[in-house]
Amino acid sequence: MVEIAFREVDEGVLEAANAMGASRWQVIYKVLVPESMPALVSGITVTTISLIGYTAMAGAIGAGGLGQLAYTDGFQSYNNAITMAATVAIVIIVMVFQFIGDRIVKSIDKR
Repeated sequence: MVEIAFREVDEGVLEAANAMGASRWQVIYKVLVPESMPALVSGITVTTISLIGYTAMAGAIGAGGLGQLAYTDGFQSYNNAITMAATVAIVIIVMVFQFIGDRIVKSIDKR
């Protein structure tokens, strides 16, 4: 995801920095990273949401947490209320992280 974010930076911006005499490190730290920051934060958001999903799935095989609550106490016990409550809690957690990530991207995006 980092490489994709860096490739999104316009070549003209990099050429302009080189034309003004910037060194390689200056181009990286002063042009490439700031210009790709919205895509980097978006990638971090997607990775975090995937991690939440993976931990919920890991709970079904004994790792604990909401996934285990939904699976053992809800699904295996035929208690749909617990399954639904744990699922809604996981969805709310994902929505909060998505909202925070979108707000950060919106605040640092210059477009």
